[in-house]
Amino acid sequence: MEKINREDMLELTRRMTIKRNCFSRIAGAYLDKEGFVDGTFHKHFQKLSTKDQQRNLDIAKAILFADTNIQVKEHIFEEKDRKPGSVWQMMMALRECELKNDAMLDIFYEVFGENYQSNSDYAVYFFYGNYDVPLKAKDKESLWESEEVYRFLICAVCPVSGDYEPGEPECGFLFPAFKERSSDTYRVNIFEADNNKSYSGVLEKILFSHK
Repeated sequence: MEKINREDMLELTRRMTIKRNCFSRIAGAYLDKEGFVDGTFHKHFQKLSTKDQQRNLDIAKAILFADTNIQVKEHIFEEKDRKPGSVWQMMMALRECELKNDAMLDIFYEVFGENYQSNSDYAVYFFYGNYDVPLKAKDKESLWESEEVYRFLICAVCPVSGDYEPGEPECGFLFPAFKERSSDTYRVNIFEADNNKSYSGVLEKILFSHK
């Protein structure tokens, strides 16, 4: 398992503010503790109220702000994990369609609900974003010329209470990994708030499942 450069994570989070927002889409599902979907949502991020934008930005940033290489770890998709019918293939397709395929999202929620263990109701949040990665000079100062557009998904899983009010994320991931300031589709950064809890390792099992 290779190490994550925390500066890469912080570079992304600086684009996760109301004024510099990098997200265009948000989608998700509410599930009961048995893993059955109670409802789904799918919206253009900019059409959310300012309050809801900030709340969701905080959820997404929590995945990347966590302790690097302790709570957030890099995992590699081997060739066997990238075959047709794999979750990796689904993640690639969801990124390509910018979360606009509800049928594919429903499949992911179903797979997730079948495997995730929770003592309470919870929500799965998906964010689609893109970031024009600026070139940097040798002194690390930005040249403001775009080297590539990093297109990515963030998933966050939060307990919910009351009227679907989310708590702090329990786990989630960034796909593809942002490695050496570039997109690496063979890697994913997986976040788990508490590695000692019963759901520890479950995201790895879900993301690396294949037929």
